[in-house]
Amino acid sequence: MKKLLPIICVLLASCAGMNETKKQTKLYVFECGKITVKDISLFSPGVDKGVEKKLTNSCYLIKHALGTLVWDTGLPDGLVKNKKGLTKGAFHLKKMRTLTSQLKEIGVEPSSVDYVAFSHFHFDHTGNANLFKNSKLIIQEVEFNAAFGKDAAKMGFKPKSYNKLNQATAIKVNGDHDVFGDGQVIIKSAPGHTIGHQVLFIDLYKKGPIVLSGDLYHFTKNRKNRRVPSFNYNKKQTLHTMDLIENFVNNTGAEFWIQHDLEFNQTIKHSPKFYQ
Repeated sequence: MKKLLPIICVLLASCAGMNETKKQTKLYVFECGKITVKDISLFSPGVDKGVEKKLTNSCYLIKHALGTLVWDTGLPDGLVKNKKGLTKGAFHLKKMRTLTSQLKEIGVEPSSVDYVAFSHFHFDHTGNANLFKNSKLIIQEVEFNAAFGKDAAKMGFKPKSYNKLNQATAIKVNGDHDVFGDGQVIIKSAPGHTIGHQVLFIDLYKKGPIVLSGDLYHFTKNRKNRRVPSFNYNKKQTLHTMDLIENFVNNTGAEFWIQHDLEFNQTIKHSPKFYQ
């Protein structure tokens, strides 16, 4: 027993240190635009044809003892100047506050952010990507190749919105990635919506575990009915990913936050308030 005491003490000290680190982690939610979809059947083929639906667009910042991570960057800040918003096909886009001003409100400069990651590279998630040209990009390798390849526009991406990101320092991953190495912030591969779509797991000290959905689902009704948007990269792959992520959510007991769901978004607190 005497021989075990030093080992036990080291383990206890290690656990105490991990808890202290975990206590410091904060999650901020930002308003990054509003999207009115004129025909929501685009997201659920054959259902609700011609029905209009309002969605939100969220961005996030995680402050960890070992660094900061921005997850998704929403619609471009320049859209704030357009008071009436912008119509783009079946979508009407509007933005009331800039991401830059919301970061400034909590004392964060984009140039100081350590990491930036995107659930995927559709335009409504990369609108302010170029603010983070000093940050290390974390991205699935297949998404990187698609986003920075010659056929990016064919994939539904808008290269001008992210062309200042530093490709040389990008962390290209194949599967899940533990951002800070302690299991608290994990990017999880979730392909189907795009070729390299991913979701984010955060394990907070008080709030507990959360999974940020990316565009695995766009609103609660689609999650409930396992509906796949008509414009997804691969329907079969999406359905497989849904099963994997739902199992992960069940096994971890995580809350599942649908990033575009306006009704859900109205129930959570936004920056400068935060979750710990």
